[in-house]
Formats: sequence, structure tokens, C-alpha cells
Amino acid sequence: MRKLYQAIVNHPRSIITTFILAAVISLFCQSMVEVNYDIKDYLPEESPSTVALDKMEEEFEGGIPNARVMIRDVTVAEALEYKEQLSECTGVADVMWLDDAANVEQPLETIDEEVAETYYKDGNALFTVTVDENEILDAVDAMDAVVGDQGAMSGDAVSTAVATTSTVSEIYKIAAFAVLFVFFMLFLTTTSWAEPVIVMAGLGIAIAINAGTNLIFGEISFVTNAAGNILQLAVSLDYSVFLIHRFEECMRTTADPKEAMVDALCKSTSSILSSGLTTVIGFLALVFMQFRIGPDLGLALAKGVSFSLITVFVFMPDLILTMNGWMHKTHHRRLLPDFHRFGRGVRKVMIPMVAAFVVLIVPAYLASNSNTYYYGSSYIFGEDTELGQDTAEIEKTFGKNDTYALMVPAGDTEREQRLSDALHEIPEVTDIISYVDTVGAQIPEEYLDADTVARLISDDYSRMVITVDADAEGEAAFKLIENVRDTAEEYYPGEWYLAGAGVSTYDLMDTITADMVKVNLIAIAAVFVVLLLTMKSISLPVILVLAIETAVWINLSIPYFKDSTVFYISYLIISSIQLGATVDYAILTTERYMEFRQTMGKKDAITETIAAVTTSVLTSGSVLAVVGYLLGAISSHGILSQLGTFLGNGSLLSLTIVLFVLPGLLYLCDGLIQKTTLHTELYKENGKKQKKGSITCRPQEAEN
Repeated sequence: MRKLYQAIVNHPRSIITTFILAAVISLFCQSMVEVNYDIKDYLPEESPSTVALDKMEEEFEGGIPNARVMIRDVTVAEALEYKEQLSECTGVADVMWLDDAANVEQPLETIDEEVAETYYKDGNALFTVTVDENEILDAVDAMDAVVGDQGAMSGDAVSTAVATTSTVSEIYKIAAFAVLFVFFMLFLTTTSWAEPVIVMAGLGIAIAINAGTNLIFGEISFVTNAAGNILQLAVSLDYSVFLIHRFEECMRTTADPKEAMVDALCKSTSSILSSGLTTVIGFLALVFMQFRIGPDLGLALAKGVSFSLITVFVFMPDLILTMNGWMHKTHHRRLLPDFHRFGRGVRKVMIPMVAAFVVLIVPAYLASNSNTYYYGSSYIFGEDTELGQDTAEIEKTFGKNDTYALMVPAGDTEREQRLSDALHEIPEVTDIISYVDTVGAQIPEEYLDADTVARLISDDYSRMVITVDADAEGEAAFKLIENVRDTAEEYYPGEWYLAGAGVSTYDLMDTITADMVKVNLIAIAAVFVVLLLTMKSISLPVILVLAIETAVWINLSIPYFKDSTVFYISYLIISSIQLGATVDYAILTTERYMEFRQTMGKKDAITETIAAVTTSVLTSGSVLAVVGYLLGAISSHGILSQLGTFLGNGSLLSLTIVLFVLPGLLYLCDGLIQKTTLHTELYKENGKKQKKGSITCRPQEAEN
């Protein structure tokens, strides 16, 4: 490694130029990366609703209704005019209203009341709109121009459009606040006014390269787009700080800056790599999710941390050497106090903290697995947003309607009629638009206009558009979907396809709940193996993983005790992110403890460990927490907001356990650690060292 590092420090101009050029190119590439805001697109390709959607696109021009538009205070004639205007909007494939289900030329009193009030109630007209998935933004803008202040819109298409437009500006705001806070923390924790600028320059290069190379994926999810860059910033911050501080140490004994940098790189490689590797492994666990937002985020974050590591080992040494003179000129005294008094305070409370920790483990685990969840996108915008208010207003007037599209083989109108009759018997079904319902099984196709036939019948399939009085998700909605599927299976065994917002949410629930245990076990096992190999201990990985996993369980149990509903996507993702991003704090603390235990007793080692690591973990932990809380406070997207709140709470919980509980665990398990760790050499209270093998503990970098 020394020869490689010598080559790096001997070619500063070419390396710095290469990285800056790569970052500039990446900034241009970033603008070409598409962002997908539709959760349903990340369902597995083999899920029933995805297969149904693909099949329906092959057979029919119009897709699945994905928007509801309500116009207030209109007559039937005016409603028909609005329907015509909506139909002409860019990206609108189809608009359905009462005239598609009944003859509106006859008095409303003669129309079945349940059918009529599905579309027209108290002078308000409700249109079911199908928006082209590729033109959602244009279509929603055009519909908004038509309805103006007299209307309200809701549905997946509207939600996707709002998320697309609002999230972009929110991300920039979050990033700006996050960068300012990082600068603030670095100014507090470093001893040169130049260091924060150097650290942020390196981080900026790594983040820019990672964002640009996302082009290899073609598109990324809204979660990756919103959280990827700021998470990379938060979890990679320490690597550059470790290197700079090690370089300053080496400069005290080596006059030549280049040689000091090579020494610093050699001494900090193992500690930085072990921290980075556990983080990468934690993120890569998301790749094993069937729900494809997991792989999307996991690969992007793992790639980002990898680029951060490459930048630290290749770009940062030359940047630091180039700016070394400026660092010396801007040197200042330490702004933060010495943490030895804090270390002695931790030593006094660590045993009671361990007792409280042990008591909390089981309740936290049980509560974290007992939450109630939202699985889809129905509630991602709360009632404090315009979309949330529109949705609430539509539901207040017309109820929580959803629309399914059922496709069955064409040609047997008698069997279709029996299926339709059976579906009508389901209490939640309020209306069905199909060939046999709208036209009648007795009227031949050739007597109908081509547009009507094209909407309801293809060469091979007949389509039924089913309006149901149900939410898009929830226990009642999921039972209804199972009922509709069972009914279709009874009349067309293995030959039917069912799609719709609620159906996709049902499949989403099916998919991501199956992912939970698998992803967590993979993340825990992978981190455990990495720690086992790097620490050469059986007990230490158990202690560290248990400490951070308990922090995860406590974090995820908070909504249960607050009786609030959790977005399952946020719940699933945060488990791996919190483990991967905060286990570094535990590694740093443990390795420093093992280092101090070579020369001092247990109690003194605890005090010195806390004094040595507090600045580092406070810096990293507070940045991660603030980034999370910013995402939670600023984002109007429910999933992103909740993910941010989880991240903020989780960071502080991990920080608390590492600073107050882990020292007690290390103290109490000291004897066990000695017996189960290879090549260790610990100090005995009588002033001698106790040997186990021939070991040297690898010290982790800490802030001086």
C-alpha cells in the first residue's frame, strides 16, 4: 500500500484535475437521470397487478383510471361540457362519468340512486380520469387549468405530479440547510478554519460523481433522489476528518509533508475501510428486497460511500497537501471543551444505563413489530397540503371510492353477464362499466360505435371497469380485493387479470412485508461477519450489533406508543440505513476502548475512550440527525418526511446508546471479550498485561 500511496502523493496535479473533471462531467450527467415518483413501478415484474397492467396495455389503448376530478355546483349539462374539456387535455386518455353508466337524457330520479350518486351528488360531478403514465405532469397541469378554483383533484396521477414538482425544490432547501450545518459542526470540531472547506470540497466531489454515475441506472426512485446525496454527506463525513487528523499527528514526527501523508494513509486505511465497509454492507442489504426501491436506494448509497472512500484515499491526500500551508495559517485553538469530565460522568451512570437498556430490549422489539402501516401512496400528502385537502373534500362528498379494471377472455357474453351479476352482489361494488352492463349481452358488437367497443372489448379480452366504495388500502380494502379476485376465479379460472390502485397496493403489501425479515437478517449477518473478521472476536460483534439493533427497535417502536400509522416503505428502509450508518460509532468506541485497555484498567479506559471519541461521534451523529430532521420537517411527501424523522430519531438513539450504554457493556463484558478475542493484549489491574495469543489491537481513528 505504501508504494501506491507514494505514487498518489507524487502526482497531485493530474489526480486533482482528473477528479474535478469527473465531477464536472457528472454534474451534466446528473441532469439526464430520470426520477420515478410512482411507487407501483417498483413492484416485482411477476406480481399479479404488474402482469395485469402489462397485459391491459397490450389489449387496450386506455389504461387504468388513476385520477378523480370533482367539479362543484354544476348541472348535468355543464358536467358534460366539463367532461369534454377534460377529455381534450394533453395526456388524458379517457374520462368516465354518469353518461357512461346510464342514460343522462332521462330524469335523474329514474336512474338507480347508487349509480347516480357515484358520479353526481348534491350538484357536484365526479369524473374518473385515466391519465397517460408518460404525460402525467402535462395532464395534471391541463386538468388543473380546466377545473380551476371550482374543482378538486386526487388520485395516484395527481399525487405523482405533485410529488414531482414539490420534491425538487424541497431537496435543494434541505441540502442547503444540511451543508450549512455541516460547516457549523466542522468549524466547532476542527482546529483550522481551512479544514471545513477542504473536507466539504472532497465530499462535494464524491457526491457529484456518485449523482452523475446514477445515469448507469437510467432512472432512480424519488427516495434515492431525495435522500441519496444528503445521506452520503452524513455518513462519509468522518472519513476525511480521520485522514486530516492522522496527517496532523504524523506531521509532528515527520518533517516532509508527503512522507507524513503516506504514513497517515497507511495508519488510517484499516480503520476507515472497516467503517466504510460496514456502511456499504448495511446499504447493500437493501438490494435483496423484492420491492425494487430497496435495490435502487441500496446500490446508489453503496456506490456513493465507495466513491467517498476512493476520494478520501486518492483525491483528499493531494488536496490536503496542496492546502497544507493554508491550514497552518488558519490554525486556531480548540473550540470544544475537553471531554474527560464527561467521560467520568459516563462512567458513573453506565451501569444503570445498561440495566435500563436490558429492560427495554424485549418491549422495544415487540412494539417495533406491532405498528399499523400504510403500504401505498394514498396518504403520502397530509391534510395540511393542497392535495390532502382536495382528497378530503372529494371523500367527504363521494366517499373513498377506488376503481378496478377486470379483464376476462372475450366472446362469451353469457358468462360475462353471470360474472357481472356476481360482482354486483358484492356490497362495496357501486357500479360496473362493461359491455354487458352498458350495452347488454343481447346487442351485437357491430351495432355499436367503434369508440365504445374499443374501450370495452379488444380482439381477445373484455374489460370491466369496477367502481367500489372502498379506500385504496386498509384491511377492508384488501378483503374486498381478495373477494373480487375469488369471484373472477370462480367464473374464469386462471384466465382473468385485475388491476387498479388498490390492487397494486395489495401486491405492494404482499411484497414488502415478505422483505422485512429477510433484509434485516442479511444486514445483521453481513455486518456481524465484517466485524468478526476485522475485530477477530466472537463477543464484540454480538455486543455492537445488539447495541445498534436495539436503537433501531426503540426508534421503530415510537410510532406504536404514539398510536400513529407508519409508511411501511420508510419502516423497511430505515432498519438497514440506521444499522449501516451508525454502527461506525460503535466500532470507533470499541476499538478505542481496546486500544486504551492495553495500557490501563477498565475504568480509566472507559473515561479515556469517551474523552477520545465524543467529538467524532457527536459530529457525525448530529449531522445525520439534523439531515434527517430537515428531511422530516421540509418534505411534504409523507414517505420521505417519515423516513427523515426516523433517521433523525435513530441517529440520536444510536448516539445515546454508544455514548452511555456501550461503555457499560464493554466494562461488564471485559472478561468475556478477553477470552473470545484473538491476538489481544490487555492491561491487568496489577500493572501487567494479560496475553491471549500474540495480538495487537487495531486502533480506530479518533478526533484529537
